[in-house]
Amino acid sequence: MEKFVDPYQQEFYNKYGVRTDLAIEAHEVIVEREGPPELPGVIVHNEETEHATISRVTVETDVGARLIGKAPGNYSTIDAPALRGHNREIHEELGVLVAKEIQWFIEQHQLGPEDTVLVVGLGNWNATPDALGPKVVGELMVTRHLIEFSPPELRKGLRPIAAIAPGVLGLTGIETGEIIRGIVGQIEAKAVFCIDALASRSVNRLGSTIQIADTGIHPGSGVGNKRMAINEETLGIPVFAIGVPTVVHASTIVSDALDIIGGEDPEQTQRAQELPQKTTFNLDPQSIMGSQAQKQSQPPVTAEQKRYMVAQVLEPYMGSMIVTPKDIDELIDDVTNVIAGGLNTAFHESVDYSEIFQYLS
Repeated sequence: MEKFVDPYQQEFYNKYGVRTDLAIEAHEVIVEREGPPELPGVIVHNEETEHATISRVTVETDVGARLIGKAPGNYSTIDAPALRGHNREIHEELGVLVAKEIQWFIEQHQLGPEDTVLVVGLGNWNATPDALGPKVVGELMVTRHLIEFSPPELRKGLRPIAAIAPGVLGLTGIETGEIIRGIVGQIEAKAVFCIDALASRSVNRLGSTIQIADTGIHPGSGVGNKRMAINEETLGIPVFAIGVPTVVHASTIVSDALDIIGGEDPEQTQRAQELPQKTTFNLDPQSIMGSQAQKQSQPPVTAEQKRYMVAQVLEPYMGSMIVTPKDIDELIDDVTNVIAGGLNTAFHESVDYSEIFQYLS
């Protein structure tokens, strides 16, 4: 089976030296580096709630896809730092937001209330940062086996849901896409929802951001692996992806540090300049790199040169290193409840928003 790497994401990485699975982060990178708030073929709409910012990115054209490094389609991002807290009431409110976004995608693709949906928990349950998918599958209301043998009056408001956590290629020896394709044909599923851990370019988004997209997924693309794509093109039915960033590349952290020192990231540079107010030492990025006049007299460092420098610093063992928070166990458990609650509510009309966590173990 031919391995597949997302050409849009690879082209974006080659240009900016940034790996991220989040469409909103890719848009932010372009705005930071290039300046224009609007990109041709890309529409961004933001909405504020009490505990979250919802960013909806629509990539309309192939030109926009190549600019932003994401396949054409819709991307909804719920950015909620409160996810990292352990407040059940706030988590329930965030679960409602997730459910409403999922319902929007279902309506856009005109799935009927009795259409069978396959939920796939991607990832390795033996590695905590990669265990999000299998954990969410374990909390779902799986109903396909019940509905098949139930009279219509008893299955009203319940959608046929099947779920699987197929593991990873290293555990099974089988491409995840091959497994899914076989099951889809056997159960005649009308749509697939994939749950997966993602990679972010910002440590601030680890465990606090949920992305929902209708463009499918390329397993392992965020950490540089090449795997068979799982999307409508390969399966023949709509494929939705729900993911949460749980890791960030060590190379991204080093690259961000270089941006701070070079003054290329105004927001991070401002944060660095504010550090003396909180610490006993002074940190001035400009003093490290020299005066503004000195920097202007030197040619700017290109993205390719920066990638080369980062690779030299991190070689031979740290070039492929990824980093995850020390409290990743608790973060995964909390996000699992929010996503599973949102899915249960969105899938089944008989589940009310106020009961979003009632069906979780």
